Amino acid sequence: KSLAAQALSGDSASGGGAPGNNSGSGQGSGGDGSNTTGNNSNTQTTSTPHIGLIGGYGIVPDQDRSNLKTEAHIPPLLGVAPLGPVPLSKHHQFQYSMLEAACQHLPHPSDSERLRPYLPRNPCNTPPHYPQVPPQGNDTIDFFTKLSTETLFFVFYYMEGTKAQYLAAKALKKQSWRFHTKYMMWFQRHEEPKVVTDEYEQGTYIYFDYEKWGQRKKEGFTFEYRFLEDRDLN
Repeated sequence: KSLAAQALSGDSASGGGAPGNNSGSGQGSGGDGSNTTGNNSNTQTTSTPHIGLIGGYGIVPDQDRSNLKTEAHIPPLLGVAPLGPVPLSKHHQFQYSMLEAACQHLPHPSDSERLRPYLPRNPCNTPPHYPQVPPQGNDTIDFFTKLSTETLFFVFYYMEGTKAQYLAAKALKKQSWRFHTKYMMWFQRHEEPKVVTDEYEQGTYIYFDYEKWGQRKKEGFTFEYRFLEDRDLN
């Protein structure tokens, strides 16, 4: 008990003996004893709650302690940056942009799968002496540079959207062929151009006609550079 409660208990004990003595002494004394008892009873009914100190919350009665929260809620932003948002540095902005780009090109589960065996598009029975599987290294630029020019044109026009078309175009560029995006044909200089400007060049060219499937000669042709497909096929 606290000191205040012990003091109140002592007063109650002393006040309790007085009525016994007063009752034995007569009416006058008994009247005084009743008054004393009344005073003691009033003092006993006035109870002082036990008080204590809970860290950071001040003096709180016992019955209110259970309703108190002993945890403080701190917003996540203040936990990370107590002084408020701070602008990102150039290095952090670059890392953030690279992270955004990486999220746009996530690896596909099939990237980790093993290569499947070759499956022909149009299977047909061939003699045993005929090659049954594609030659090794057929998907490399070294293999395509060994093919004839006509074969490269065939691969480019009839295997659209494949890696073979890409390799065929790369091999044709190594042979100084240039693709015209307007006519969708491959051109090659037959001789040095007679006129050269910043926008075009004019001279005699050899081009491959895919409709008649053959090479043709064109004199006085103006090759505008805006129709030149000049992407670097690495």
